[in-house]
Formats: sequence, C-alpha cells, structure tokens
Amino acid sequence: MKKLYSSRIRALPLQLVLIVPFFLQIFGAVGLVGFLSFKNGQKAVNDLADQLMNRTSDIVEQHLNSYLSAPNKVNQINADTIEMGLLDVRDRKTVAKYFWKQMQAYDLSYIGIGLVTGEGAGAARFDGKTVTVEEWTNKPPNNTRNYATDGQGNPTRLNKTYDYDLFKESWYTEPIKAGKPIWSRIYTWDSAGIPYISASAGRPIYDVNHRLLGMVGADIHLLKLSEFLRQLDVNRYGKVFILERNGLLIANSSTQQPFTLVKGEIQRLKATDSPDLAIQGIAKHIQQTFNGFEPITEPKTVQLDWQGEKNFVYVTPWRDEYGMDWLVVVSLPEQAFMAQINANTRTSILLCVVALVMAALMGYATSRWITKPILRINRASQAMASGNLDQTVNVSHIQELNTLANSFNHMAGQLREYFTALENSKAELEDRVEERTDELKTALSELQRTQTQVIQSEKMSSLGQLVAGVAHEINNPVNFIHGNITHLNNYTQDLLRMIQLYQQRHPSDDPEVQALAEEIDLEFLIEDLQKILPSMKIGTERIRSIVLSLRNFSRMDEAEFKTVNIHEGIESTLLILQHRLKDKPESPAIEVIRDYENLPEVECYPGQLNQVLMNILVNAIDALDEVNSKRNYEEMIANPSQITIRTSVCNSQWVKIAIADNGPGMPEQVKNLIFNPFFTTKPVGKGTGMGMAISYQIITEKHSGKLECFSALGQGTEFVIQLPIRRQG
Repeated sequence: MKKLYSSRIRALPLQLVLIVPFFLQIFGAVGLVGFLSFKNGQKAVNDLADQLMNRTSDIVEQHLNSYLSAPNKVNQINADTIEMGLLDVRDRKTVAKYFWKQMQAYDLSYIGIGLVTGEGAGAARFDGKTVTVEEWTNKPPNNTRNYATDGQGNPTRLNKTYDYDLFKESWYTEPIKAGKPIWSRIYTWDSAGIPYISASAGRPIYDVNHRLLGMVGADIHLLKLSEFLRQLDVNRYGKVFILERNGLLIANSSTQQPFTLVKGEIQRLKATDSPDLAIQGIAKHIQQTFNGFEPITEPKTVQLDWQGEKNFVYVTPWRDEYGMDWLVVVSLPEQAFMAQINANTRTSILLCVVALVMAALMGYATSRWITKPILRINRASQAMASGNLDQTVNVSHIQELNTLANSFNHMAGQLREYFTALENSKAELEDRVEERTDELKTALSELQRTQTQVIQSEKMSSLGQLVAGVAHEINNPVNFIHGNITHLNNYTQDLLRMIQLYQQRHPSDDPEVQALAEEIDLEFLIEDLQKILPSMKIGTERIRSIVLSLRNFSRMDEAEFKTVNIHEGIESTLLILQHRLKDKPESPAIEVIRDYENLPEVECYPGQLNQVLMNILVNAIDALDEVNSKRNYEEMIANPSQITIRTSVCNSQWVKIAIADNGPGMPEQVKNLIFNPFFTTKPVGKGTGMGMAISYQIITEKHSGKLECFSALGQGTEFVIQLPIRRQG
C-alpha cells in the first residue's frame, strides 16, 4: 500500500527545480526594480518640473522687480531734487539736459516733466539707441519741439515739431488725480516703424512750500521683457508669458510678438488670442479653471493635457507698491523630461529580456552539468540493485559530486569484495553480513551527508549571490543621494544667508510679506531645515553601513582560504539579524553583550564561518523567543534576554569565539545529540536538523578547529568555537 501511494506522487525533474526558481527570482527582481525605477522617474519629473518652474518664476519676478523699479526710482530722485529747489522747472532747456544725462544711466524710453501750466520738457530714446530732448509750451499748434543732441546733451538740430496737449495725456492726468506715485495705463505707439509698448510711472511734484507744480514721469519699454523671457533656459522646453488681469499679453518667450498691426496701428493681444497656440491653450485653460484671471491671488500649480501631451503650469501673481498687478505663467511639457526616462525604460525592458534568456540558458547548462554525474550514479545504483555489482562511476569536476562518486565507487568496490568473500566462504556468512551491514550504513551516511553538503552549498551560494546583488543595487543610489546631500546642505546654507542678508539690508513692512512669513513660520522653517539635512545624512550613512555588512556577510569573492577580521564577520551577522534582536510590541529587545579581545586576523573560509555564526545566533534567538512566549512583559523586563559574545586568543596559536545565551538550556541527552544530522528540537516545519551538523563539519573538517556545546537545563547554552590562526596542514 505504501509503495502504491509513493508511485502516485508526481516527482519534478532536477533541471526544472534548478531553473524555475532562479528564473522567477530574476524576473521578479528585474520587474520590480524596473517598475520602481519608472515610478521614481515620474516622481522625479514632477519634482524637477516644480523646482524648475519655481526657479524660473523667481528669476522672472526678480527681473521684474529690478527692471520696473527704475522709473519710480528716477521719479523719486527728480521729485526730491525739484522739491529741494535744486532744479528750476521753468528752465525747460536745463531740465531737458538733466533728463538727457539720466537717460545715459537708466534703460528707459522716456523721462519727462509736466507742469500745471501745461508746459513741460523731456528726454526720449524712441529708436532704442539715440537720446533726443524736447520741450513744449501750453499753446498749440506746433508747440512741441524735438531736438537731436550732441555728446553733452545740448540741442544741435531740430528734428520735428508737433501739436501736444499735456492735459489730455494719461501719463499726466492719472498721477495728478491720484495725488501719489502710480503706474498709468500701458500704451502703445509706433516710432518710425519701431513698435513700442510702454508702461509709464508718474509722481506729483511740489515746491519747497509743498505747492503742486505738476508731475514727473518715466516710461519703460515692455517689449524688452519678451527678449529677457526668450533667453531663459526653460524656453527651450516650455513657455513663459506675462499678462495683465484683463488678459492682455505684456510679454512672452515665444517668437510671436504680444501685439498685432491693424491698419498700421499697434493693437495688443489677449493671451487667449495669441498666435502661439501653446500660449493660447494655456491661457484658456487657466481662465476656465479659475473663472478668469482676477481671482488668482496666490501662486497656483495646474496640469493640463494639450494636444495629447501633459503640461505643468505654474501661475504667480506679481505686484508692486505702485499699483502694478500682473500674472507670470510658466509652462513645461512633461515630455521634455520623460523622453530620456521612456528611452531608459525601453532599454531596461530589453536588458530584462536578455537577462532572463541568459538566466534560462545558464540555468539549463548548470542543471545539466550538475545532473549528469548524479544520473550516472543513479544508473549505476539501479544496476547494482538489479544484481550487477561490477559498476564504476567516473569522477566529476564538482568537488561534492566527486566526493560522492568516490564514495560510491568505494562502496561498490567494497560490495564486490563482500559478495566475493561471501561466495568463497559461506561459513562466515552471518558474522560478515553483520560487519558489512555496519560498513554499508557508514557508506550510506557518508553518501547522505555528501548529498546534504551539495544542497547546502548550492543554497548558500545562491543566498550569497542574492545578498551581494541586492547590496550592490542599493549601494549606487544611496551613494548618489549621500554625495549630493553635502551640496544640498551648502546650497541651503547659501540661500539662508541670502535671506538673512536680505532681511538685514531690506527690512520690509509689507503686510503681505509679513503675513507669508508668519504663515510658513519662517524662523522655525530656517531652524528645522538645518536639522533635516544632517538627519538625512545620518540616514544614508546608516544604509551604507547596512549595505557594507550585507556585502561582508555574502563574501561572494572569497571561496578560498583568506585572512579576515573575525569581529567584522560577527558584526555583519548581528546586523543582518537586527530585525530579530530589536524590541517588538510583544517583547523587549534582546541585549547583545560584546566582550572582544584584540584578535589577529585568521585564515579561514569567510563565507562558511559566517554561516556557522548565523546558525548559532539564530538558534540562540529561537531559544530566547521560546522562553519569552511563555512570560508576560513585566517578567521579560525583570529578566531581560541576553546573548554574550566573547573572543580571545589561546596559546598564541588559536582564537576562541564563545556565544552564550540565558535561555532555557538543554538536558544532557539533547546536548549529546545536538551535532547529529537531522536531529532537531524544533516543531515540524521549523527546522531541518542540519544547521548544527553542517556547522560542526565546517569547523572541524574544513578549518581543523573545535566546536563544543556547554549547556544545562535552566542555565542557558554556550557554544565555543576554536580556530587555528594559521591554516593547518
């Protein structure tokens, strides 16, 4: 019945068992890494887009603050000069020459003065290069004269005369009406075929007795803002434009101008009517999203799909104290960042396919290489089972299988000798059968142990490859992050010093600035930011130490005897087992007590020695966990679990490693069986019973050392490893 049941169990080929797990592991690891890389790439794109748009918006805002501050500064200077009586406003020629000199220092298109009498004077740069002066009276026609100038600002030639009524000009009437410095409405004109879109800043002026004399004004050419926007790096990928609250364009980074010519006259365009389709689509989307441009009072970030492509849009209000209220819009297409990521994804997929094919081929070749000698032994065993004892198995290039083949050949030879002797001497049959049976059991144990060694070696080799590979893949991005934290810290300190210097040099009573500082808790932000970066650096250093420990534990490149530091192997093993040693909700942490002497470096197989340390420490942790499962939390705190590791030098030729726990200990009968193959005290499914047997073989046979166990029931367990410092034999 038992034989019939066994025949129904479906056995799997060894080749399939060797190939499929590795194939699935590689497929899962590569797929997961590729997916996470793609997701991280998308997140990085969003972060990079936000940073680039914020940076671009800040650059534009800084340029606007700098560029548009000049007219009001000039007006302030001129008003103060007139109020102090340093400039006679009635002397129009001197006033015009004075404005001419200011035009040399400032990038303005016009500086002028208008008096309550209707008279005035000014200096203009209508062609963008040459500065002319002009003056006018209050009696048209032809009451305005425009002159060319020499290098000192003196009139040299009359260019033209024309009619001019000061009281009908908005640049004069609006500041006079407001009674304070303001920007008048933006206006356009054409000067000898050169289009102009200008903003005019005006300020009322008074004499020393604070009587109104008129106003001073300065114009700035707004089309130069478009030239600045076209020079931004972001313009290679996206769009930047500035518009008024009524939707009219002021400047844009497009090659298209923000105006059009209608019957020879300049007519400004709304952003929603821009000839640049990208700007037009973005403006319409913003208008629909926020129900116009007026409700936007703080920076906004939106995403839109335009022509089947995702775009990031950043809208920032810009205002000044003189009434200017504009919107700065920065747009970036996602494809500008995703092109390389998509290309890398395709490359990763191709590499994944190649890796899977190579893994399958290598697994197939490796499995054939391993199974061939096993099949030869199997066929020889079957032949021997059929009665044909004249069997010899060729040796293999694999050390463990070679040992198995030698053992088999030795067994076969012995069997032949035994059966020959049996035929020659039947009288000694009973005695010799018992003797040969004992020898056969020994040979079978050797065969069983050798097979176990093969499986364990392959398992540890695979584990080492996996651990080393994971450590290598983690190491690269962690080193990238760790290397950039220092630069990020330097940049942050520079920005903080810039903020502090700005606060010292330009203290502001602006309520919006103060409100924003209170809203973001600027002082706490500055203090906390300087704490975050060091904590991030500590975190990356912790990850790097873990990766180093994984690589030390795997020892993939150390298949031969090497001189190593024993303490490094112990610490690497403890770090890998940290998840089992640390405190948990149901139990406190297991305390590890280190009592290390100064050891010399020892010649050994590092990977196999790490395996022994792992087996002993895992058994100690299991024993302590078993005790804790039967105690409450207060009892665990009163009698904490401990593992003590001591190292020392014996007779200058040996090193000793003692690992002890304060667990339940073992009775004498269990301690005597602890190093036997397949003996275990754990429940079914919890252990194979091979860990300590293999550890004993590694220490005694591979290293010519000693492994002893000292334990008594209720007094804990101690394993003592003794290794020669130099290789024996």
